Amino acid sequence: MARYTGPRAKISRRFGVSLFGPSKALERRNFPPGQHGVRAGRKKKSEYSVALGEKQKLRFQYGVLEKQFRKYYEEAARRRGVTGVILLQLLETRLDNVCYRLGFGNTRQSARQLVNHGHILVNGHCVDIPSFQCKPGDVIKVGGKPSSKQLVLRMLDLTQASTVKDWLTLDRDKMEATMSRVPERDEIDPLVNEQLIVELYSR
Repeated sequence: MARYTGPRAKISRRFGVSLFGPSKALERRNFPPGQHGVRAGRKKKSEYSVALGEKQKLRFQYGVLEKQFRKYYEEAARRRGVTGVILLQLLETRLDNVCYRLGFGNTRQSARQLVNHGHILVNGHCVDIPSFQCKPGDVIKVGGKPSSKQLVLRMLDLTQASTVKDWLTLDRDKMEATMSRVPERDEIDPLVNEQLIVELYSR
């Protein structure tokens, strides 16, 4: 399973942004970790270092490993259109991320666990692969087990303040959603400049 299991606050502090949701540690100490962290934040970074940092941020944000991320880039480069935008769309339409956007999980990690444990159905079939690529018209539904519904109901209560993206339609009562279309660039909120990532891989 492609996921980071180390200390999340440390990663968020390294990049200076909250990659895994709200972080009190980042608010208290908004400088890189380590004994030289305060001074390290003042150093001028090279162009390569900045681009590498953008790639790493996007990897951690969506929880994918290096090999898997490269495959996403290669697929994005193969398709017609703006490579950076297509890369973001491929990551955004992963099943675990779609479940996160629907509020079935309050973090991407909890949404991934929900998928892994077989609580999610896509077009009536159980899918336990977080990287499953959702397509327009796909129906994402919570499984019929009482434990599945109870778990997701608890998550929906936690995430009811957050709005569902326009490219998804959600019926909270039925715990069922439909992906109506592929998200546009302005509907995705990555914490990175994707063009730097494209330039990094195309060197």
